[in-house]
Amino acid sequence: MEGLVRRLERKLNEVKLPSVKRLSQTKLAVFWAAVLLLIAGVIVWVSLGHTFPIIQSRGEIANQQRDLLVFATGLALLVLLPVYCMIFVFAWRYRAGHKRAYRPEWDSHKGYEALWWGIPVVIISVLAVVTWKTSHSLDPFRPLASSQPPVKVQVIALQWKWLFLYPEEGVASVNELAFPVDRPVELTLTSDAPMNSFWVPQLAGQIYAMSGMSTKLHLSADAVGEYRGMSSNISGKGFADMQFRARALPSQQYPQWLAEARAAGTGLSLDAYRTLAKPGASGPQLFASVDPTLYDAVIMKYMSHQNTFSTNEVKLSDEKRASQVKSESGDEESHGGHH
Repeated sequence: MEGLVRRLERKLNEVKLPSVKRLSQTKLAVFWAAVLLLIAGVIVWVSLGHTFPIIQSRGEIANQQRDLLVFATGLALLVLLPVYCMIFVFAWRYRAGHKRAYRPEWDSHKGYEALWWGIPVVIISVLAVVTWKTSHSLDPFRPLASSQPPVKVQVIALQWKWLFLYPEEGVASVNELAFPVDRPVELTLTSDAPMNSFWVPQLAGQIYAMSGMSTKLHLSADAVGEYRGMSSNISGKGFADMQFRARALPSQQYPQWLAEARAAGTGLSLDAYRTLAKPGASGPQLFASVDPTLYDAVIMKYMSHQNTFSTNEVKLSDEKRASQVKSESGDEESHGGHH
């Protein structure tokens, strides 16, 4: 076997490859520039007619998140660009047959040590400060500063749709979130299904909605339009259908939308909610009225040991326990009196 390997090696060594004329540095640079321009042109051509929600933001929170993303990417490029440029430069400079001086004994060079340790320390320090500041300024629980009161909306994630309750207006909608432009929106979210993630990329970041828990998200839109909302967390086979419209309406059109909802004629009672909550996709729907205890009832459904659905039932059960405790204490006092 070893003899066969040696014979193959000798045969391969005898093979003479045709000589290839080396390109000059100028021609090589022009070639790579042409390749990069071609790649950039293909990317631009493919991108025509498409939107990039994270970059094309239309809300106060999304604008800050976009700026943070651009800033972090710029800091990363400060490291990546020099590294990749040096890879190509070193590969070309010290290619086979080069006549350049090669002096790798730099391990004790204080200047170089300060350079390749100092730059990362500065970058990480800057990122740490920016992260600390934006963690507070972009806190989803933090209300947006505005002279106008926020539109309050309660959001319930269902299988496989989104339910929006407007407690102050007394209406509800499915897969349609409407609000006035340039006015804050205060979302209170929960889930009556597997854990989900609420996201309108052009207006705000995503936030998780979980059963038995309530969380908040504040957003606003600075331009009239219809924005795509979605579930960004895989939660089952109908996850792809959990999309909704976030409609930023002119101030004078928002009352018209409320009037349209009140004219729908269909109310969302607790019984109607039970039917709506059954697994399945849905198109946009409007409800003329909504049970004011619905949101709390959905949360209490996972908090009560009796799995009661109505908050009224929970209150009645609490009152019943209180009356039992009172009667028991009364019996003890009466027994004490007989003794």
